Amino acid sequence: MMTEVIIPFLSLVALEVVLGIDNVIFISILADRLPEKQRASLRYWGLGLAMVLRLILLYFVAWILKLDYTLFTVAGNEVSGKELILIGGGLFLLFKSSKEIYHKTEAANSPDKVKKGPVSFGRLLLEVLVLDLVFSVDSIITAVGMVSELWIMYGAVIVTVVIMAAAAGPISRFIHKHPSFKILALSFLLVIGFSLLAEGMGIHIPKGYIYFSMAFAFMVDVLQVVTAPKKSKS
Repeated sequence: MMTEVIIPFLSLVALEVVLGIDNVIFISILADRLPEKQRASLRYWGLGLAMVLRLILLYFVAWILKLDYTLFTVAGNEVSGKELILIGGGLFLLFKSSKEIYHKTEAANSPDKVKKGPVSFGRLLLEVLVLDLVFSVDSIITAVGMVSELWIMYGAVIVTVVIMAAAAGPISRFIHKHPSFKILALSFLLVIGFSLLAEGMGIHIPKGYIYFSMAFAFMVDVLQVVTAPKKSKS
């Protein structure tokens, strides 16, 4: 009896953590634009809102499942509410990631760059909330497909957010300390944005391929960081 609860619970937590990595990276990159004393607040508020959104959506799980139903048809292709949300979230993530990459590369090195004013905490939190909604809908639909008991889903969501909150600080500090990883993380978000857009258009890309390529790119960057001092001394 216990194994019938524990195994689905741990499986769901593991899957939710993997899906939540994208959220943590996005929040960490946005938090890096704030003064140091406000970064932790944005991370905790962002992840807290993610948990609240997931719990609320679980309460309305019957309505969430209706998002898979066809709303209208375009050129013979059926379009559901979930697909519209994924397309909107994918476009938003592509826009934000490419904009951040531009500001950290081309604009940062431009001799006639204009100095920007301080970034609004509220505006960044609103951007986090938009992505929280997109990832939450995808997460809840995935959870319903794995587990039938609602209380297991609630428990998995709470445990997942606690794990993400614990990991957000180290991830944020690591990205802030290593500028090359910041660009890599933004590139990851571009890939995630593209995959959301593709899925919203009915093109399924296995997430295993995406996360394997991201892990490989991360390991290459780690090797570059580790071996760089040795090369400089030779």
